[in-house]
Amino acid sequence: MIVLRFLKFLSSFVIAALLAGAGVAATYGLKWWRELPDYRQLDSLTRTLGAETKVFARDNTPLGSLIPKVGEQAISRTLVNLSEISPFMVASLISNEDRRFFEHYGIDPYGLGRQVQRLAAGESVQGGSTLTNQLIKNTLLLQEYQQARTPDRKIKEWLLSVQVERSFTKAEILQDYLNTIYWGDGGPVELYGIHSAAQAYFRTTPKNLTLAQSAYLTVLVPSAGRYFNYKEMRPLMKVLLARMVEDKWITQAQSDAAWKENLQPRGWKVLYNAQGDITSAKLVDRTQKELKAVTFNRAPHFMGQVEQELVRRFGREKVYGSGGLRVYTTLDPKVQNAVETASREATGLPPGATLGATIIDPYSGEVLGMIGQKLKGNEPPADWNNAAQGQRQIGSTIKPLLYTTALSTGLTQDHREDDKPIQFPCPSCKDGVYAPQNFESQTSYRSMTIREALDRSLNLVTVRLADRIGLQTFFGKLRELGVPPNDGTGLAAALGAVETTPVKMAAAYAPFVNGGQYREQRYITRVTNARGEVLYDVTMSPVKATPVWTPQIAWMGLDMIRGVVNDLTARQGGLAWPAKFGDWPVGGKTGTSNGPKDFWFVGTTPMYTGAVWVGKQQGGLMPQNYYSGLVNAPIWRRMMELAHQGLSVRTFSEPPGIVYTAAPDPGYLPGVQLAGLDPNYSGAANTAVQADAPPPVQYNEARYAGVSNDPKTILISLDRTTNRLATEFTPPENIVQRRVYVEQLPAYAPDENPTPLTDEKPDPAAVKAAGNQGGAPQVGEVPAPAKPAPSSP
Repeated sequence: MIVLRFLKFLSSFVIAALLAGAGVAATYGLKWWRELPDYRQLDSLTRTLGAETKVFARDNTPLGSLIPKVGEQAISRTLVNLSEISPFMVASLISNEDRRFFEHYGIDPYGLGRQVQRLAAGESVQGGSTLTNQLIKNTLLLQEYQQARTPDRKIKEWLLSVQVERSFTKAEILQDYLNTIYWGDGGPVELYGIHSAAQAYFRTTPKNLTLAQSAYLTVLVPSAGRYFNYKEMRPLMKVLLARMVEDKWITQAQSDAAWKENLQPRGWKVLYNAQGDITSAKLVDRTQKELKAVTFNRAPHFMGQVEQELVRRFGREKVYGSGGLRVYTTLDPKVQNAVETASREATGLPPGATLGATIIDPYSGEVLGMIGQKLKGNEPPADWNNAAQGQRQIGSTIKPLLYTTALSTGLTQDHREDDKPIQFPCPSCKDGVYAPQNFESQTSYRSMTIREALDRSLNLVTVRLADRIGLQTFFGKLRELGVPPNDGTGLAAALGAVETTPVKMAAAYAPFVNGGQYREQRYITRVTNARGEVLYDVTMSPVKATPVWTPQIAWMGLDMIRGVVNDLTARQGGLAWPAKFGDWPVGGKTGTSNGPKDFWFVGTTPMYTGAVWVGKQQGGLMPQNYYSGLVNAPIWRRMMELAHQGLSVRTFSEPPGIVYTAAPDPGYLPGVQLAGLDPNYSGAANTAVQADAPPPVQYNEARYAGVSNDPKTILISLDRTTNRLATEFTPPENIVQRRVYVEQLPAYAPDENPTPLTDEKPDPAAVKAAGNQGGAPQVGEVPAPAKPAPSSP
C-alpha cells in the first residue's frame, strides 16, 4: 500500500515536473521564436553583405570592379553560382566541414552526440556545427555573434537552421555558404566568398580550382591564419584528401595526384620531393595574395565617373549590395587607348603641368574615352580627374558659342564690328570702367567681319558682339549648353570668364556636329543586377536632347570653327592649324586664361568631339612662351588620329538651306567662302535678343581685397545640396562658389584670382618653322580686362 502511494506520488511529481519543464520550455521557446529573424531573408541577406559591381566597356570587355566597404574596410566579394564552382571545392568542403550534409535537416544528431561524449570526458568541444549552422552564424545571426555570447544563441541557430533546411534546397545553402565565408586578409580588402579566395590565393576562378587547390582553401576555412604556416597545414590537406576518398568523392589515384601537385599558394615558394612531401617552404611575399581595394583594369578616371553616376541613379546600397551590379558603359577601348597614348606622348607640356582630355560621341553624348592626368609610362595616374572634376576657366573656347548665338539672332558671318578700344561703365572696376584689350594691346583700328575676328580671336570685336546681342541672350544659350556663367559675371564671360570641365566643353561643342542638339554627357548604357534583371537601359530611357540651335545655325557655327583651323596659316596668324590630321575635316578653337594659367583646345570631326585642358594641378602661372595652339592642339590631334585609325573618311553632314558667299576681305581671307542662310530658311535664325541684359558687373575689389590673394586659400565649386565638390552631374542651379584653405582640398586648387581669359598669339618659333607660307604675322589673341571676373568667397 505504501509502495503504491509512493509510486503515485512519484508519478505525480514526474508529471508535474514535466509539465513545469514544458511550461518553462514553451515560455522560452515562444520568446526565442519571436526574436528570430525572418529565415526567408537568407538569400537576399547573403546578397546584401556587400559584393563587387562589375563594369564593362561597350564591347563587353571587363573594365574592372567597384568594391564595397564595411566601415573603413573594403570587402572583396563576387557572388557566383554553384555551377561556377569546381566540384572538387564543393566535395572537399563537405568532407571537411559537414560529412552528413545531405542527410541531416540542419542539425546533425551524430555531431551533437559526439560533442556530448567529449563534454562527458572532460574534453573541449570541437566542430559539430553543420554548414547550415555556420551559414546562419554568418548571415541571420551575424550581429548576435559579433556581440556578447548568450546561452540561447545556439537554440536560435538550431531553430533557424531547421527552418532554412525546410525552405531552401541543399544546393542553395551550399551556394550561399560558399559566397559568404571569410577567407582571410587580402591586404587592402577582406576576402569573402570563394571567388575572392580563388583570385587571392591562386589567381584563378572558382570554376578552374584543382583538387589540390580546393583542399588547400578548405583547410583555411576554420582558420585563415593557417596561410602563414604552410608546413603545419600541409598534413591537414592529406587528412582531408583521405576523407574525400573514404566518402567516395574522389578516387585514390586522384588523391595521390593532388598530393603530388606542385601547389604554390600566392606569396609562397615551395619545393616538393617526388612523393609530394615538402622539402622547403618559404613565405617570400605575403602581399602577392593581396587584392586591390578597387580593381581597375582600365580607365580609372572613367570608372570614377561611372561610380558617381551609379550612386546618383541607384544609391550606394544598391550599387554595393544586392549581390553587386553588372554595368555596361559607353567606353570604347580603342578611343580610350587613343586618349591614353596621346597623354603619354605629350612631351611639350610646360614644367609642372598636367592635363585632362576626353572624347565623346557628339550624336549621343556618350563618353568614349577619358583621362584626367598626364600619364607617365605605366605609372598609375593621380586620383583627381581634371577631365570631369577640374572646374577651370575656359578662355576663348567660349567664343564660338557666342558667335554662333549671334548668328542665331540673324547676324551673318560677314557682319562687322570695330577692332578699336572700347570702355563700358563699371562702378566696381578701376576708374569706374571696364576696358578690355587685345593681346599685348595690339589693335588694328579697323572694322572687320566676325569670321576674321574669330579666326584671330580678337577680344575687342568679341566684347562688342556680346554687347550687341545682350548678355542675357548669350547666357541663356550657355545654360542650354551646360556651361552656365557664375553669378555676377559680366561682359568678361564673352572672353572666357566661365569655369567648367573638358567633358562639359566637349558636350557644348557637340551641337555644331549633330544639328544643334545638346545632350548631357553620359557613361552608362545598361545595368543589371546579379540575377540578370535589367535595372536600367538607355534604349528604354533615351537621353533627351535640348534643341539649342537649328541645323542651319549649327552648320554656320561649325563653318566658323572650321575656319579657325583652316583659314589662316601659322605665318598669317592662324591659331589652331596644328589640330589638322590626315584628310579628316576638323573644326575647333584654342583657349588660354589670363596669366596664362589654363590652356585649352576643343574641337570636332564628323565622328568625334573632344577637349584637352593643360594646366597646373594646384593652379599657378604657365611660362609666357607657351600657347594652347602649340601645346593642346597637338595632343588633341594625336588622340584624334589614333581614334580615327581604320575608319573611312567622312564629311560633315550639311543641312538644306545653306548658301555660300565669298569673304568680303579677300586680302585677309583669301578664297574663303562664308556659310549663310538661304532666304527661304531665314526662320532658322530664331533666337530672340533679350533686351533686359543687366549692365556688366566686374570684380568687387573692396570686398575681396586680400582674401583672393591669400596663398592659403583656393576657390572651389560646391554642390549646395551635398556640400561636396560639384561634378558634371551637379545641376547648374546647385553650384555655389566657396573659398577654402588649401590643406582642406590639396587635390584641387582652381584659379585663386579668377580672371577673364585670353587666347594666344602664334609662337614665333613656330611661325619661323612654318616657312614661306606667305603673309606676315597678324594680331594674336588678347588679354581681357585687368581685373578678374567676379566670384564669391
